[in-house]
Amino acid sequence: MEVKVVEKDQVLLVGLSFFGDPFKSSAGWTEENEIGRLWVRLMAFLENQGARIQQIKDHEVSYEVHIEHAETQEKGEYEVFVGLEVAQLQDVPVELLVKVLPPTAYAVFTLEGEEITSDWHQMIQRDWLPESGYQIAYDFAIERYDQRFKGLDKIAESVLDVYIPVVLARS
Repeated sequence: MEVKVVEKDQVLLVGLSFFGDPFKSSAGWTEENEIGRLWVRLMAFLENQGARIQQIKDHEVSYEVHIEHAETQEKGEYEVFVGLEVAQLQDVPVELLVKVLPPTAYAVFTLEGEEITSDWHQMIQRDWLPESGYQIAYDFAIERYDQRFKGLDKIAESVLDVYIPVVLARS
């Protein structure tokens, strides 16, 4: 797992969201759980009404954001947002939601093949973070999907970048 730290400006995303236990109906990387169903809904919207979204930065890049809330540790419930980055918010279709991610530093982890479906979040928390000199800045993580991600049926051939917002740890 390759890692680098980058600075990013504010990121504007438009898309769809789910709150709860996304693995309640089916665990793992599948279109049968809530995350998979969320992606199916977004892809259907983009196919039928995608032209309504203004100012898309890159049609070939999509995002999945996992946002922890107070219920996350207690109940295993969190928010999952899937969408596209836009340059500015302009005439956002009412069916879509907006996420404004703050400017911050991100530890970017490049996952390849089976690393993508591994417990990478725990490895980051347990192994990388304590040795890095950084701490988590915000309670969310971003998965960035581009042309290197080949699909659920081709995980072994895929590459995925995961962005974790970080700040330097205080001594």
